[in-house]
Amino acid sequence: MNPRTTRIGIIGSGAIGGFYGLMLARAGFDVHFLLRSEYAAVREQGLKLDSAVHGQLQMPVQAYDSAASMPPCDWLLVGAKATSNAELAPLIVQAAAPGAKVVLLQNGLGVEEQLRPALRGDMHLLGGLCFICVHRQGPGDIRHQALGAVNLGYHSGPAADGGAAVVEEGAGLFRAAGIDSQAMANLEQARWQKLVWNVPYNGLSVLLQASTTPLMADPDSRVLVQALMAEVVEGARACGLELPDGYAEHLLRVTDQMPDYWPSMYHDHAQQRPLELQAIYAEPLRRAAAAGCQLPRMQALYQALTFIDRRNVSV
Repeated sequence: MNPRTTRIGIIGSGAIGGFYGLMLARAGFDVHFLLRSEYAAVREQGLKLDSAVHGQLQMPVQAYDSAASMPPCDWLLVGAKATSNAELAPLIVQAAAPGAKVVLLQNGLGVEEQLRPALRGDMHLLGGLCFICVHRQGPGDIRHQALGAVNLGYHSGPAADGGAAVVEEGAGLFRAAGIDSQAMANLEQARWQKLVWNVPYNGLSVLLQASTTPLMADPDSRVLVQALMAEVVEGARACGLELPDGYAEHLLRVTDQMPDYWPSMYHDHAQQRPLELQAIYAEPLRRAAAAGCQLPRMQALYQALTFIDRRNVSV
C-alpha cells in the first residue's frame, strides 16, 4: 500500500475522526478533514493530540468546510455520531471517488442499514468498531487516554469475494498508522459485542453522572452494569448470535484496568447534543423484541435516557 496514492477523507473530525485521521496523516497518508464548527480553529492551528499511548502531536492538516471543496477520496472514515447520518449522507457521496470505501466508525445497530440506501451502488460500506478511550478537549484538541484498536467488517457493496479483500485493505491502512486492526467475519455479531460495553457505561454515565471508576467501585452500580451486560448477551442470543463465553466478564476486567473515563454519551449530554439512543438502545431492543426477548433493565434505562435527552435538547 502506497500512502502517496491512497486518499482518505475524514467525515466528522471530532474525537474519533480526529484521532484516527491524525494518526493516518502522521504515517504519511493523504488525509483530508471535513469540519463544521471547528474549521476555522483547525485551519489556523492544525490538530493537536495529547495521547497517553502515542505522546504529544500537533500537525497542520488539510481542512475543509464543505464536501464540495474536497478532492475525491478512496476511503471515507465517518467519525460523526449516528444521529447525524441523514445529513451526512449527501456529503459522503459528494466526497467519494468511484468505488470508494466508506467506514462507519459508529456505535450501535442498524447504522449501515440506515446509510446504505443513500450511497451509490459502486460504493463499498464497512462497519468499524473502535475500542478506544478518547475525547475532544476543545476545538481541534483531542485527548487519548487508552486503547485504540479498530476492527472492520464488510456490510455491502460490489465486492465479488464478500468484501474480504476490501476489509483487509482497510485494516492495513490502520496497521500502517500503528493502530491494531482486525477483520470481523460477522459484523452484526461484532456490533452486539460492542453493545455489551456501550449499553451500561454510556447510559449510566448520563443517568448517574458517574465515570467508569466510580461505577465499577460502587457495589450497587457494578451489579447493575453486570445485569445490563447480561441482558445484551441475552438479546444477541435471541437474535441467533452467540457471543464468546465469558465476554462480559472480560469487559469488566478491561474496564477495571482502564483509566477513569467519561463515555462519549456523557460528553454529548454535557454539550446538549442529541444522544445516540436509536442505535445503542432502541434498535437492539426492537430486534430482541421481534425475536420474542424482553430486556427490562435495558428498556428502563432507555426510557430514562429518552426523558433526559428530551429535556436536555429543549433547553
